[in-house]
Amino acid sequence: MAKHEFASYEEFWPYYVAMHSRASTRWLHLTGTLTGALLSVAGAVTGRWFLLPALPVLGYGFAWPSHWFIERNNPASFGHPAWSFRGDVAMIGRMLAGRDRELTRIASQRLRAHPEDRSAGSFVAESIAA
Repeated sequence: MAKHEFASYEEFWPYYVAMHSRASTRWLHLTGTLTGALLSVAGAVTGRWFLLPALPVLGYGFAWPSHWFIERNNPASFGHPAWSFRGDVAMIGRMLAGRDRELTRIASQRLRAHPEDRSAGSFVAESIAA
């Protein structure tokens, strides 16, 4: 896949969601990020400083392999780290709010409109209304 340039986060967001087209990828992101965040906060509160790196270690430790083995693409964070972090927070927020189907719809729309972004593991849900 070609390197993408975006003028704004709003332009980046549908691409970010498309790179997480499969629910299993999104749920692995949520699991790693929330577990890492809880351990990092616990480390800060209890003075167990060795737990502080849990967020990036577990967050990326769950996320990156999900891209390589499920989506079969490269993580968006490689080219757009700040926007990817913002996207991860927004994606997880929607998931926790019960809006995972919305993410599938956004991913499907982006991948239908931009077939160059599809990877061998991309999921294009044609049955979900555009």
